[in-house]
Amino acid sequence: MEHYFTISPKTYTWEQVIKKSRFILNVSRVTSEEEARLFIAKINKQHYKASHNVFAYMLGDQDQIQRFSDNGEPNGTAGVPMLEVLQKKQIHDVVAVVTRYFGGVKLGAGGLIRAYASTTADGLKAAGFVERLSLHQVTITIAYKHVDSLTYWLTQNDYHIMTTNYDENVHLIVPVSEVGLSSFQNTLTNQFAGNIWFNIGDITFFEIPVK
Repeated sequence: MEHYFTISPKTYTWEQVIKKSRFILNVSRVTSEEEARLFIAKINKQHYKASHNVFAYMLGDQDQIQRFSDNGEPNGTAGVPMLEVLQKKQIHDVVAVVTRYFGGVKLGAGGLIRAYASTTADGLKAAGFVERLSLHQVTITIAYKHVDSLTYWLTQNDYHIMTTNYDENVHLIVPVSEVGLSSFQNTLTNQFAGNIWFNIGDITFFEIPVK
């Protein structure tokens, strides 16, 4: 895929209490089913005293691999709603485990579905999403006196500045699509009367935080 949504490459933990039961989400980005299974095993070991450790994950450029488990909860009340959250949010290459410590109050089928779905959705929202885009790495070189104007133009036109380096000039690394590359260069060349230089790098994946 040229672009897709996922989470940052680290593990996030989030929890809430619903009618005295603790629901704890652990979520991680993975690149294979083996990584997903290892992550699930890790959470199972960490929370071996929990009532349930329910999981769901999606992998592949077309989500070819989709797995879930209710882990002892009534059929269809836990893993399925978690997987549906991943599908609805179009999150790829992610494994989610929701741990439940039963608090003594039964939630019923509808309550369980809402609890597992909301823990997954709200936890993912707290973790934050990134968009992985296949783009050129363009290094822009410009004099110090023009850098504020360039930064303003890039920001106003929704270009993300990955890094900025300084020597006798300023060098900004900006991801640019193949389709928009020529227009990007021409516009900035005219904007700064030729006092700007471009080094076009290879196409690679960039991760842009989703606001």
